[in-house]
Amino acid sequence: MTDWNCKTVDVYEHEHNGHEQVIYNVHWRVTKEDANYFASSYGSQRLNTEDIQNFIPFDNVDSEIIEGWVKTAMGEEEVSNIEFNLDKQIEDQKNPTFITVTIDS
Repeated sequence: MTDWNCKTVDVYEHEHNGHEQVIYNVHWRVTKEDANYFASSYGSQRLNTEDIQNFIPFDNVDSEIIEGWVKTAMGEEEVSNIEFNLDKQIEDQKNPTFITVTIDS
């Protein structure tokens, strides 16, 4: 299962376009687990706050809403790439193609 965590956000300290506590940047982490294997990716996504049509007050925002904003801002292709890379990380753990060794001298 893939889990998007979009709970850490940056907000404008002062009024922005007529609104208070406008979220403009989201710090996201995506994780996926498969039995004993774990993969993750993280980053941040800036949101377009120039023309807010349906403003939701900060106290009414939840992580599901923010996840939707992030995925919309990223676009379907980028979201798919991130989730594909998690699958690849897990596949590489299950079937490694290299090992790391330490030289003794």
